[in-house]
Amino acid sequence: MPTICAPSAPPRTANRNSPLPLVALCLGYFMVILDATVVTVALPAIGTGLHAGVTGLQWVVDGYTLVCAGLLLFCGGLGDRLGGKAVFLGGLLVFTVASAGCALAPTVTVLVVARLVQGLGAALMVPASLALLRTAYPERAARARAFGIWGTVAGLAAGAGPVLGGVLVTGLGWRSVFLLNLPVGLVALLLALRHVPDSPADRTRRGLDLPAQTAAAVSLACLTTGCIEAGTLGWTHPAVLGSFAGFVCAALAFLVLERRARAPMLPLALFRVRAFSASAVVGVMLNAGFYGLLFLAPLYFQQVHHYSALRTGCALLPAVGVAAFGSALAGRITARTGPRLPMVAGLVVGAAGLLGWLAAGPDTPWVVLVAPMACAGFGSSLTMPASTSAVMESAPGERGGVAAAVFNTARQTGSALGVALFGTLVATRLVPGLHLSALIGAAGFLTAAALSACWIPGTGRAGTHDRA
Repeated sequence: MPTICAPSAPPRTANRNSPLPLVALCLGYFMVILDATVVTVALPAIGTGLHAGVTGLQWVVDGYTLVCAGLLLFCGGLGDRLGGKAVFLGGLLVFTVASAGCALAPTVTVLVVARLVQGLGAALMVPASLALLRTAYPERAARARAFGIWGTVAGLAAGAGPVLGGVLVTGLGWRSVFLLNLPVGLVALLLALRHVPDSPADRTRRGLDLPAQTAAAVSLACLTTGCIEAGTLGWTHPAVLGSFAGFVCAALAFLVLERRARAPMLPLALFRVRAFSASAVVGVMLNAGFYGLLFLAPLYFQQVHHYSALRTGCALLPAVGVAAFGSALAGRITARTGPRLPMVAGLVVGAAGLLGWLAAGPDTPWVVLVAPMACAGFGSSLTMPASTSAVMESAPGERGGVAAAVFNTARQTGSALGVALFGTLVATRLVPGLHLSALIGAAGFLTAAALSACWIPGTGRAGTHDRA
């Protein structure tokens, strides 16, 4: 059995009910999720200010998500090896500095590079924050509530991104959407240094499995690139087919390397646990549908209805206003019944919301889309904390960072693919592409609901004995 090195001194926060660790971790996570969506409404202003074309703007959005998703597994293992607190603080510092770089970027190339560095900071923070939450709140009910609040923050940040972006761009210019991270990052750093207890570190890990990490990052980059470029080049273009072929080859190489590695970055045995595997699939489906919708909705309101950036942000409020309620409710239900009920219910409601976008057309009043947006936002916010709890409860304690990394890699991969695929579908005709995207997203939600009903535990712990 590996030796787990506990912290040599008790954490400052002896009171396990203190909210300060949760506040510090949620502030960091808020910035991570916010910066995935806040630029959506700001893209026209960025394009004008930096003389950027469509391709450059696409990479402003997806470059951040791509690096974050590609490095989450590596950073999860790094957190398990070094301890979550050091990795979280490092990621928070990198993210904050990179945000300043985004705000000061003189060209779109510099902005994309700074966004890539932001993705690195996000990848360091996210899995470490989940592992640290589990350490800070060891009681199962308190942990479920903490995950619920953590999910509430994610829902608020995701939905508030377009709204806040519209307000900031209209009032202060597009650079202000990145400057906002500087005071938030500083407060999070100070709170984390003083009040967040460290998670256990596995000092027996032999390495960080760099060949497998490279293969994983290449596979995801090829898949995302293929989906993005298909919109302009076509699905049968040699460059697109080559990207998909690269994805298959790199993914197979990753599996082979992980099977042979003495200290694998991702222990494949984790996927024998049904709750773990199901939660990972749910993460992909959930984010593909929800973030794909958040990407398309501003385009629809701006290009079809000719809304301003501020009005577009306000038009998306129905998807934001229910997020806090849904996530808080998910934490309470999960603490009482287990994660299955909120996951299945949330995914079904979210699917109904996505299908409601079939009513969107050139002359559709905004009020007709209020219920679909509210259902999509509520369903997603109800599902995410419960699925987070399911995946964390199903993994051994010393693999908390890896488990968190797998789940968030799945979610970030879903986000990247949702934006890439849905963006490709609307490249030529926005409304028909929006309708097809809604159908695909709803089908994914319903598939995830069926999987959750079969493999996610109800009452009791998501034990590791439940194997496929």
